[in-house]
Amino acid sequence: MKSAVLVFPGINRERDMARALKLISGKEPAMVWHAETSLPEGTDLVVVPGGFSYGDYLRCGAIAARAPIMNAVRDYASKGGLVLGVCNGFQILCESGLLPGVLMRNAGLKFICHDVHLRVERSDTPFTRGYNAGQVIRVPVAHGEGNYEADEETIKRLEGEGRVLYRYCSPDGVVDERHNINGAAQSIAGIVNDGGNVLGMMPHPENHVEDIMSCTDGRGLFAGLVQHLEKAA
Repeated sequence: MKSAVLVFPGINRERDMARALKLISGKEPAMVWHAETSLPEGTDLVVVPGGFSYGDYLRCGAIAARAPIMNAVRDYASKGGLVLGVCNGFQILCESGLLPGVLMRNAGLKFICHDVHLRVERSDTPFTRGYNAGQVIRVPVAHGEGNYEADEETIKRLEGEGRVLYRYCSPDGVVDERHNINGAAQSIAGIVNDGGNVLGMMPHPENHVEDIMSCTDGRGLFAGLVQHLEKAA
């Protein structure tokens, strides 16, 4: 799997992501600076990592969404290329129009940084084939604006088309307001575009891929992508 990790001023999770991709795919990802106008030849996966692009001084992801490299990402995605946005990356994908909706301030108006549980809603997508439908995984979050919101019609469409891939839940998979850590509509933690090739999610699977972290639940996402691409080759 030939992956490309985008780098914006203020992004701080690009090395975590690069390490996870190398550990699981066996290949060093390309680091692509925001001012570039094209992606490396033969890219299989573009990743927009977490952090605080441009210090979140305007709206989270709003400035990064207008960077030169994002034109290449939009073109790549329109041709079916796989794109993964995590945390600030999710915000950038929404701001760039690659995903619907917006990420608002957490309902409690506080920064959240701890492990959460997610329920995997489907196992038949490139981003979830490493898991079973209904499986509960544990991964970290670290965000102040992870409250996913969209208009009623958009939420209805996301639900009806099975485009919600991850939801916040209890350790045994119960989805309710008590375990909805940031107030997101329908406890949404991750969605895909209508083509199923662009995923945005707030939690950080890249930080739970090694035994030393005492949890490897994030490996399934990356391993599934590798399997998907090997099958497609």
